[in-house]
Amino acid sequence: MKNFISKYDSQNQLKVLTESYKQIEDAWNNKFDISKTSSEKIDGILLCGLGGSAVSGDLLKDFLSEDLKIPFYVHRNYNLPSYVNENWLVIISSYSGNTEETISCFEQALRLKTRILTISSGGKVEQIAVKNSIPHIKIKSGFQPRFALGLSFFTILKVLQGLNLIGNQDENVKIISNLWKKKGEYYSQQKNFALEIAGKLIGYIPLIYSSEMLAAAGYRFKCQLNENSKVHSFHHIIPEMNHNEIIGWESHKQKQFNTKIILLFDDSYHPQIKKRYFVFAELAASRGVEIVNLASSEKNYQVRIMDLIYLCDWISFYLAVMRGFDPSEIDFIHEMKKRLV
Repeated sequence: MKNFISKYDSQNQLKVLTESYKQIEDAWNNKFDISKTSSEKIDGILLCGLGGSAVSGDLLKDFLSEDLKIPFYVHRNYNLPSYVNENWLVIISSYSGNTEETISCFEQALRLKTRILTISSGGKVEQIAVKNSIPHIKIKSGFQPRFALGLSFFTILKVLQGLNLIGNQDENVKIISNLWKKKGEYYSQQKNFALEIAGKLIGYIPLIYSSEMLAAAGYRFKCQLNENSKVHSFHHIIPEMNHNEIIGWESHKQKQFNTKIILLFDDSYHPQIKKRYFVFAELAASRGVEIVNLASSEKNYQVRIMDLIYLCDWISFYLAVMRGFDPSEIDFIHEMKKRLV
């Protein structure tokens, strides 16, 4: 495996992944001033972002499902929704600071005079924020956005804590940081669980299923497999897929469709969802489909989410190099941006 990594990991994402816990520390220790932003009478929060920045928002919704008491939406488009007004908090999140869809929303939020906070490593977002005296939180640069989840996610989490919209997260953050450090050391060894799972996915299209509780983890995994591993992958939710997509498995033939199912499981799922998992697994197995089960054994639900996120990032990295691809390369994305200028 060392030979594959040295040959294909051009930007040393192995080191980035291993040291991801440091992003958590950087984000949580980052000093910023949001005192001018009032948390009183906020009707809802809209996080505007794409890619890794948006996934951080998705993840936050799951992470804070029992804590945050006001609506929180993630917006991936050029135009703000019509329901947003001056009583909404709009968080502009772009790791590079140059995401054109997010900048478009930023400019509209300024015209609407909503409450605004911005997060970036620099770029146009920072420039516009400074020009308009909007609070800007600058995060550490030098990463590809999808490999900067620790910075983006924990910065937003700290913002919500600073606005007193959620309870204190210090203990959870400490536990997750220590967990990522420990798991990073393990996953970077020559033999580990992430590498084992990656090996099982070579030559297959992974179809990922989770409940709503792990929706962000499932979607994040799908995107990491797309960008890092350069494979098609798809994600759906149980129980919704039990009402439509499940029928697609009736005609599955092992040699005709090279697919594997990945089930993201959590022991706190609703009892009926647990039953649906087991029944679906039996039905899929009856059609010759191999199923990979992924779950975390950590005690805290929020920690379990971040444990799964980290595992899946490693799987996508190993699948890339094992297939002979550079996990850093995103040529089609760069080409798309050039043609849009």
